Amino acid sequence: MPRKIVIIADPGIDTTFAVALALNDPSLDVIGILPCPGNVSAQRAAANVHILIDRLDPKKWPRTAAAVPVDYEFDGTALHGPDGLGGLNLPILERHQALPADKVLAELVREHPREVTILCLGPATTLAATLNRDPDLVSHIDRVVMIGGVWRESGNAGPVSEFHFTLDPEAARRCFHAGLHPLVLPLDVVRKLVLSPSELLELPNANSRTCQLLRQIVPYGIRASSHLYGIEGFHLKDVLAIAAVALPGAIQAEERHADIETRGEITRGMMVVDSRKSAARANVQIGTTIALGEIRQYIDRILKSAS
Repeated sequence: MPRKIVIIADPGIDTTFAVALALNDPSLDVIGILPCPGNVSAQRAAANVHILIDRLDPKKWPRTAAAVPVDYEFDGTALHGPDGLGGLNLPILERHQALPADKVLAELVREHPREVTILCLGPATTLAATLNRDPDLVSHIDRVVMIGGVWRESGNAGPVSEFHFTLDPEAARRCFHAGLHPLVLPLDVVRKLVLSPSELLELPNANSRTCQLLRQIVPYGIRASSHLYGIEGFHLKDVLAIAAVALPGAIQAEERHADIETRGEITRGMMVVDSRKSAARANVQIGTTIALGEIRQYIDRILKSAS
């Protein structure tokens, strides 16, 4: 039976890849794609979610929502383009007034108790707001996967901090201490999944609407990655959250007790992992190694059969 997932997304380029894979994978039942600000504004994130669903046109359309209206200090448009989708400026689809994302998330989990895996591909704001709205929801969630944090490597928002957790460290801390026991995929592992320019521009099944959309948005990301980070290609960070559900065993993790720094002048957003023998009981799983070859094969297999 397909596993039910809800994706919380701030659609940028790697998020688009993740959403495309999830909607085309028959082993996954995407019951919700809920926008959140992060790479782009809340309004733009909501528009991008609608654009992606419309362009990918899955057999079963997931529920959507209005993003929690938060303005962060910075965004990811330098890497993903001013619209988050490689600067394509696709037409924004007008929709009826949507319910807030935290309300929709709570409803979806309540409708399918202990069946829903939540994939948080952006800041933890929406997930934390949902827990504040419905504190008893934790016992009804099957699993949570969060893309965020950095452990033993350098950060991308500060020396020791990662973009998602830095945007809303209080929300990340709320989720760490809520009893969710999430799988956290830090920069240490998500940076390992990078596709070369030729792989990104020569995707399989070129006639599918999925691959056509992906090929349209990746050129901006390739150029930006070269300029900003000096790499040839593009990191598909958010795809690892999909792989964590679709490929059991492809990601190895360690049980750890961790917290989030919320006040440090240069460490705000830092994920602090307690490695002492006297550390408190583990509250998260932190991804440490990935089966890179298996994940790359998965991407190719799903895109080959994509609609």
